[in-house]
Amino acid sequence: MLFLRAQPRLQQPFKQYARRAYATAELSNGVKIAYDLHEPPKEAPQGNAPVVFLHGLFGSKKNNRSMSKVLARDLKRPVYAIDLRNHGDSSHHQRHDYTALAEDIEHFLGQEKMTDSTLIGHSMGAKTAMTVALRQRVPIASLISVDNAPIDAALKSDFAKYVRAMRRIEQAHVKRQADADAILAEYEDELPIRQFLLTNLYRAEDGTQKWRIPIKYLANALDNMADFPFKDPDEVRYAGPTLFVRGTKSHYVADEMLPTIGRFFPNFKLADVESGHWVISEEPEYFRKAVVEFLQEQE
Repeated sequence: MLFLRAQPRLQQPFKQYARRAYATAELSNGVKIAYDLHEPPKEAPQGNAPVVFLHGLFGSKKNNRSMSKVLARDLKRPVYAIDLRNHGDSSHHQRHDYTALAEDIEHFLGQEKMTDSTLIGHSMGAKTAMTVALRQRVPIASLISVDNAPIDAALKSDFAKYVRAMRRIEQAHVKRQADADAILAEYEDELPIRQFLLTNLYRAEDGTQKWRIPIKYLANALDNMADFPFKDPDEVRYAGPTLFVRGTKSHYVADEMLPTIGRFFPNFKLADVESGHWVISEEPEYFRKAVVEFLQEQE
């Protein structure tokens, strides 16, 4: 196990952004998965291994758009930013647990004929990516988990609080996002987190603000999101290159969890980023550097 610490570095202005294409894949299990494909620069070699980017609870592919562009450029790889089921523009389904989420990604990788992809997941997306790796139903080249660990651990109480706020907003039939934000502010002080949650709103035909995500399904799934489908690291493990990126101000990957991580993922490295749980948005340059260095080592 090697410990990495991302160091600050002045980043050149972003240029030569990748082209983006929006698409929807109808999986053989009936679920429709929306995704953005961020293509590498035209001069990049063709056929480079793709990156598949999975967001967290209440998020969407939009959250990872800027980072996907940068990684496509820096790694010269195509980056697929996915909307997981019950999020963004993907299908709604009453079943929402890590096995179901992993099955969706397995179907997606199979249909797109990806056999050497890198999975990057944050929070819920991290446990989804870990589940895919440990199930070994489809081959992946490497794994990057962002601020989550392969253990059963209670979610922060904030998530249940957000559900209550969302229900209040829905019941209030607000017509302006500012009014929705005023209600949400009673539950969450941090403006960036409120803005993140409010990206799930859209204006319905009657002029009211509606949630794009199925609040009922996700509220019922909060316990599932705290769970992890594998309990015994002596029974299953993923030996491929693995990077765990954790926020040092977050509790989701505490030091006492590292031995368990090492048993499930014996070839893992650790990158500490001075941030909270929202590592990618709080410290994008630290995150970018840790990911790029890790993946370039695999080339």
